[in-house]
Amino acid sequence: MSEKNDIDKCDPQWWVYIILCSDSSYYTGITTDVPRRFEQHENGKGAKYFYGRKPVEVVYSESGHDRSSASKREAEIKSFSRKKKMTLFEV
Repeated sequence: MSEKNDIDKCDPQWWVYIILCSDSSYYTGITTDVPRRFEQHENGKGAKYFYGRKPVEVVYSESGHDRSSASKREAEIKSFSRKKKMTLFEV
């Protein structure tokens, strides 16, 4: 196995994502696999935020983070107003 593959397995790329929910709210989270995480949320295996509301679609995602920077970016986005969050994914 090459050194690059060893590094990739030890330090996966993290994503920050925003999901539109059935009550029109937005949920922000981090993961190494956005489709897998969305499926977990759909199946009740994700965040408690989805108790009583359903995920509708991923409206935003950004890659290129390590775990630490993804967590920081998640916190930053969570502090945004609804209007400011929407500027990330509306054209």
